[in-house]
Amino acid sequence: MKKILVCKETDPLETRTALIPDDVKRLISMGFEITVVSGTGVKSGFSDEAYEKAGAKIVSTNEEGYKGSEIVLRIMKPESIEGIESGTMHLSYLDPFNEKELLEKMAKAGLAAVSLEMIPRTTLAQKMDVQSSQTSLAGYTAVINAAAKLPKILPMMVTPSGTIQPARVFIIGVGVAGLQAIATAKRLGARVDAFDTRPVVEEQVKSLGASFVKIDLGEMGQTDQGYAKELTPEQIAKQQEAQAKVCERSDIVITTAKVFGRKAPVLIKKDVLDRMKPGAVVVDMAVSTGGNVEGSKLFENVVTENGVTIMSGDLLERQVPYDASKMLSGNFTAFLTHFYNKETKEFETRLEDEIMKGCLLTKDGEIIHERFK
Repeated sequence: MKKILVCKETDPLETRTALIPDDVKRLISMGFEITVVSGTGVKSGFSDEAYEKAGAKIVSTNEEGYKGSEIVLRIMKPESIEGIESGTMHLSYLDPFNEKELLEKMAKAGLAAVSLEMIPRTTLAQKMDVQSSQTSLAGYTAVINAAAKLPKILPMMVTPSGTIQPARVFIIGVGVAGLQAIATAKRLGARVDAFDTRPVVEEQVKSLGASFVKIDLGEMGQTDQGYAKELTPEQIAKQQEAQAKVCERSDIVITTAKVFGRKAPVLIKKDVLDRMKPGAVVVDMAVSTGGNVEGSKLFENVVTENGVTIMSGDLLERQVPYDASKMLSGNFTAFLTHFYNKETKEFETRLEDEIMKGCLLTKDGEIIHERFK
């Protein structure tokens, strides 16, 4: 397996591409043959000419490219798999917990479906971790968007007319997105508070110059994948009550509690929003999975009666497609390189490898992953 197709995304809102020309050139030098659908990289700043110069063949449509391809790369889950040949390996986000029907179709079509979300979060697989690469950019963008909407500046400023106090930013959830949001807000001069259910991240928060909000929720921890463990209803209520006090004094609140495969917990309810300052901004980065903020809407901004703006924080990495594509391309390239046999010059599906075992969901006409069988 060495013939790769880079698909053009069908979602008009998608701005990223799976492979950039520099990585196309690198993979071709290793022995891969790469086909790119025309227009694939335009929105992220990469022309068809740049791909041709890197050595790729250009075709007009995804359907045309499917013929003869052995590995298909795309970002979002496919709207249709018609035309993809049996035996082809398909790599993309698949949302497997909510797309049982799609998995069954891919298995029936004889595809080897790799879910990017299911790549294990281990040291060895770090270079392939699309979740980390993309949410880091989303955390940065969340702060930039909120700062642009806020009717005041973030840094303290001493002027002949008086002193402007720094804006207060509260980050809820200190994963990859949260840490980048903290770092960005601090660089912009804001005073930053942060909270996470995992006490182990307190040191990371303080190392970035932010204050860690301590809320005693009892026994807590994280999963073996590094995610926060799911809270009980009693723990959520206690967290909401303590967070409300911080929200009231904050100018910007960013929530990042997105739980893979489950509905996001509601952390900020209407009564808290009602007590916040007019002009305050809340960015809900879990809006696509139910939302951390009551009243948030996907891809829409909502203004409450008391003048608080709730911003949709879903897929913010699409707003910086050049860098998002560069990082995604690095993730795809690391995956392809890891399973490439330099002697035979072939990509090998090594099921004994923990990385492949963790993310390959269908093969040989069946759903083979233990969690989705």
